[in-house]
Amino acid sequence: MTADVEFMVAGEVLTAALSGEIDHHTAATLREKVDEQIDRRMPKRLILDFSGVGFMDSSGVGLILGRSKRMQATGGEVSVRGVSEQVGKMLRLANIKG
Repeated sequence: MTADVEFMVAGEVLTAALSGEIDHHTAATLREKVDEQIDRRMPKRLILDFSGVGFMDSSGVGLILGRSKRMQATGGEVSVRGVSEQVGKMLRLANIKG
């Protein structure tokens, strides 16, 4: 499985466009890349865009929750967009608004 992330910045908003398949192995790499950008740019809002994600297991939920805690610690927030039906089901089970 492979996954990737591309970043876009608009003012104090950092968008992370995720793509591929997110599982235990790929989530770790994505976490590192997103955290690096958070630390470097200190955005007020992080948008995690799942439009390019074809598969996600519970590791993706951990990815969202971890970035949410990290952003809250600096007064920021996280939003999720572009979720597929499969990803949406996973988020609803975890009580995360997509």
